[in-house]
Amino acid sequence: MWKKMLRFLAVLMIFMQILTVNTYQAGQLKQTLIIEVDSDPYQVKEEIEAYHPFIEVVAVYDIVFEGLAVEGKAEQLAKLGSIEQVKALHQVQTYQTMPQQADNADVIEKMDSSEPEPYDLNTTALTGRNVKVGVIDTGIDYNHPDLQKNYQGGYDFVDFDEDPMETTPEEGHPTTHGTHVAGIIAGNGDIRGIAPDAEIYAYRALGPGGTGSSVQVLAAIEKAIEDEMDIINLSLGNDVNVPDYPTSRAVNRASELGIIVVIANGNSGPDAWTVGSPATADQSVSVGASTTPQKEPVLADTFAEKEIPLLEALGAERWELEDSYQLVDMDNMEPGQSLQGKIALAKRKEIPFFEMALQAENMGAEALIIYNSEPGPLQASVDNNRQPVTIPVASIQMEEGEWLQSQIRQGIYFIDAVQKESLLTIAPFSSRGPVAVQWAIKPDVSAPGSAIWSTVPGGYQAMNGTSMASPHVAGAFAVLKEAHPDWTNKQLIGALKTTAQPFEEQETRLPATTQGMGLIQLDEAMDTPAIIYDPQLEFGKLNGYQEEFTETVTIENKTAEAQTYYFDMPERKDGLVWSIPQSFTIQPEEQKEITVKLSMNRERLEEGVHEGWLTLKEGKRSYALPYIIVNQEADQPKTAGFEFYLEPFENADYTYQFHLTEFVKSFNVSLYHPETLLFERKLLEEEELEAGTHEGVLRKEEAGASGYYLALITAELENGEIEQVETMIFIE
Repeated sequence: MWKKMLRFLAVLMIFMQILTVNTYQAGQLKQTLIIEVDSDPYQVKEEIEAYHPFIEVVAVYDIVFEGLAVEGKAEQLAKLGSIEQVKALHQVQTYQTMPQQADNADVIEKMDSSEPEPYDLNTTALTGRNVKVGVIDTGIDYNHPDLQKNYQGGYDFVDFDEDPMETTPEEGHPTTHGTHVAGIIAGNGDIRGIAPDAEIYAYRALGPGGTGSSVQVLAAIEKAIEDEMDIINLSLGNDVNVPDYPTSRAVNRASELGIIVVIANGNSGPDAWTVGSPATADQSVSVGASTTPQKEPVLADTFAEKEIPLLEALGAERWELEDSYQLVDMDNMEPGQSLQGKIALAKRKEIPFFEMALQAENMGAEALIIYNSEPGPLQASVDNNRQPVTIPVASIQMEEGEWLQSQIRQGIYFIDAVQKESLLTIAPFSSRGPVAVQWAIKPDVSAPGSAIWSTVPGGYQAMNGTSMASPHVAGAFAVLKEAHPDWTNKQLIGALKTTAQPFEEQETRLPATTQGMGLIQLDEAMDTPAIIYDPQLEFGKLNGYQEEFTETVTIENKTAEAQTYYFDMPERKDGLVWSIPQSFTIQPEEQKEITVKLSMNRERLEEGVHEGWLTLKEGKRSYALPYIIVNQEADQPKTAGFEFYLEPFENADYTYQFHLTEFVKSFNVSLYHPETLLFERKLLEEEELEAGTHEGVLRKEEAGASGYYLALITAELENGEIEQVETMIFIE
């Protein structure tokens, strides 16, 4: 639990750092803020430049909202309080690319034709021609031979010039992410993207190491709108499951102005409530990641009816063994015993993995299996600067290793090395919904995101992540838009959702908060006989004893004949009573609004989140509509987004802000020494707070001594339960 808490707070720091995008100049701390104004932001810019020469206006926003990004020292920013047009300020947030390294992570110069490519998802003859796709990311290697034809321009919001090239090693921690994303969308060479003739525009908002701020992301969204993009892809985000202030509004504003905004759902699965902003924006199309058809190495003992999955080590040869092998315990070998032609088994030790691998290799082993010395999975790496490892190396969990060891102790033991077809399902790393407070179903759809080959500077590479799933959907929209230039964005989005194929495991459909509507089916969406608008039924939260909830669904008949539809009655569940039309007819090319009612009794239903699926039928066709409703309480994070910073317009007080997803009896923040973890003092204490955003002010003397602190945030819920999270804060 403690490790899970620390992991959550590590990503919380990425989302809401107390002093983000800070730089040091001559030992003086500078701070960047986003300011909202209630008049022409360019006039405010002129006033700042005329009367506050030591403050730099970093960016001006007049499309997504009216405001500016400014940078300066605290005492300089404090003077902006005299400007009457200023109505609100926002701390700058940090955004990060979200790829995970694939098992085979090496960059290759030429693609193997046997590897699947993104275009395999597009079985149509269309290629996204004349559709403009903006990639807000780390930039693009526009010199890559697979991207030269499609790259049309862009802008760099890290260096503020018209050269959105990826970060090179000379400039800092190099990046490859944006090039990989662009190749999935519109690669046109050895890699064929989903829409290989789409026009790609690069907006570099993330710099060295794939990190950037809301200043750059907002500016990139504005520029994409100005450049009249048809589609924007954002394979970036954070893990805080609450509405995301200016960036979320920018996403929704871009949607209102006619752009389809596709966003990666996040890589913090498989737990619920892990979808991160800005994928939580209600007008975004957020994308979860599915696995891809591939073979996975396993050990199989048919006599014992046991299979053991192998996790390949980074830096080792691919595990492609398919035969029966003797397994030998390398830690307890008999004198003179040979490993020639055998698989070695060894327990994790203090020595490096590559030394264990080289030892097994030198003894003639065909491969090495390392089992963990503690419960849980083990990701090994044999990368080293001494000598490459030339045999396959894999890891297994402690329990499995001890079982194999027990078999070896009984005598000579053979086991089968098998390449097993992997189950096509949602990738375990893919973030899950729902969205806290709004109780919304996210992701919206899913797409391939595991071991995806695409372009990178210098060649090609496989990556995992919802970052890879999102551009599949962006490319799919480009193809759909070419096929149906007269369709509205709502029709395009509705078609892709309507025709998605839900995942099932052991004949049970996965929840929609895991997969959205399911895996996109581009060919089906191209010629769908019906479009269901907003098919996710989000009924909300029951607070009273019994309530009736209503959702409306609009269905469009895209055929030339009248069609009659009907719902299968949903599975009966005590405490839920449905009122659904038995059947209805829609005329050709017409739309009809259908009302679905759900009555819920809180005493006859367990507390928490309840979700399921309704089935709509027309002839032999069926359509899946997911629903979600919350009975009284849910297990979502109760606190998030704690900010604590020096009030720039006063230069005397600290402003704090946090978000609650439900009523709490008490809320307090205690400070601890970040290294010794000794208690220092209590910073804040409040009682009986309602759900929503809370903010306040602390005087400098109340904040206490300066320095960095580990802040333990404790919330007592109405039922007496305690929730605690941690973050770091800085007091000047």
